[in-house]
Amino acid sequence: MDYATWIMIGLALALVALAYRRGNGVLAAGLKSGWDTLLGMLPLLLAVFVVVGMANVLLPRELIARWLGGGSGLKGILIASGMGAITPGGPFVSFPLVAALYKAGAGIGPVVAFITAWSLLSISRIPMEIAFVGTKVVLIRVLATVVFPPLAGLIADGLFARFS
Repeated sequence: MDYATWIMIGLALALVALAYRRGNGVLAAGLKSGWDTLLGMLPLLLAVFVVVGMANVLLPRELIARWLGGGSGLKGILIASGMGAITPGGPFVSFPLVAALYKAGAGIGPVVAFITAWSLLSISRIPMEIAFVGTKVVLIRVLATVVFPPLAGLIADGLFARFS
């Protein structure tokens, strides 16, 4: 396990201890809420892990390396930016997917471009965003941020080359 997992375990245990000290059913209510959240997320998590597992065995490493590998340059960064922009869902979808791509041979530039595009440009969030702030604001936001995923990918490639 990595340190982030240990931090989350420690935080969970600290919150359980705090809830226990509070009494009045707070611990039971918190555990039930967590259980309900797990049950609600379980179908999505299972589907994501199946997709990632299948991608790991079905997508040839050579294909990933050719299109998104370290030597794919701007082409790979632009492809990954597009993939990130159209990837639906939250971090439980995007991060396992990008981790699978990275393990399959995607370069650091495309990986950073994917994550940046998913964060800034996610097409699946645009309808809700339009409903809240309007088409004009969303269009301006997209136009103002569309350059950042490829730029972040190029910077990541440069940093990786310099510091590795």
